[in-house]
Amino acid sequence: MEFSAQQIAELLSGEVEGDSQITVNQLAKIEEGKTGSICFLSNEAYAKYIYDNDASIIILNTGFKLEQAVKPSCTLIRVEDARLAFTKLIETYHQYTKKEPEISPNAFIDSSATIGENCSISAGVVIEANVKIGDNCVIHGGCQVLHGGQIGNNCILQSGVVIGSDGFGFAPNSENDYQKIIHLGNVIIEDNVEIGANTTIDRATLGSTIIRKGVKLDNLIQIAHNVEIGENTVIASQTGIAGSTKVGKNCMIGGQVGIIGHLTIANGVKIAAQSGIGQNIENEGEIIQGSPAFGIGEYKRSYVMFRKLPKLKQTIDRLENELNTLKEKI
Repeated sequence: MEFSAQQIAELLSGEVEGDSQITVNQLAKIEEGKTGSICFLSNEAYAKYIYDNDASIIILNTGFKLEQAVKPSCTLIRVEDARLAFTKLIETYHQYTKKEPEISPNAFIDSSATIGENCSISAGVVIEANVKIGDNCVIHGGCQVLHGGQIGNNCILQSGVVIGSDGFGFAPNSENDYQKIIHLGNVIIEDNVEIGANTTIDRATLGSTIIRKGVKLDNLIQIAHNVEIGENTVIASQTGIAGSTKVGKNCMIGGQVGIIGHLTIANGVKIAAQSGIGQNIENEGEIIQGSPAFGIGEYKRSYVMFRKLPKLKQTIDRLENELNTLKEKI
């Protein structure tokens, strides 16, 4: 399927510079453009690739200034935000090329489960008893939605997601052993949530583990029992959140972050990758880093000192030697 520069510009509310009738039939990275493809440039670190590029169309920010001419065969489309424009283009392309929703005969769906309209459910998916799934959901191969789980509309579960596994709950007993705590709750996932491959979300002990609307979870994330993730929060890969912690809305959490249980994290908080969170974060919009984590400004100042420690050690050793020499002379 081909689209002209003029059609694309109209879709993206952009301006054409060059041949408005040139057509493309594939998308490409800026460093891999070839005839018939369309690329975009939003990060100026990649600007060098546009001048010797064989792409038929390149999408640029309105304010980007060319240092030299692009190839005559290349047409430019100027837009306000090239990254967002290209994202919209990808979405449109996907709509034209995606398959009709279907439920694989090789998926297991309990007879008591309720599935909404226009859902795609791939082979190997397991949907247990009393599960409710809304409209327009996509559940990829190997996912498991265990008994009592609820999934809203327009949700995407990538391959291997497990919703509603038992929480990690054990109580020491008089025999110096661990007694398993049965988890009777469920998992509730609201609308417009996307969950990455092999992420696990445990059922609540009682009540619900809740993922609010608009949340985006990366691959390989662990969400423990009775956790609540606020709406539109984004969490990167390999993060683990222990039981009963409440994360606010519009938060951004980097990869490999560890958050202990029974904490409250305020709205709009940003947590840098590999941070360890061991106490409540009460200030909205705070940016923190480190393990244990604290304010990013203080962390950066401390890190500067930390990097100077070897030099400071040398200085202390030298002063100590000089002091000992003075003592001997006295």
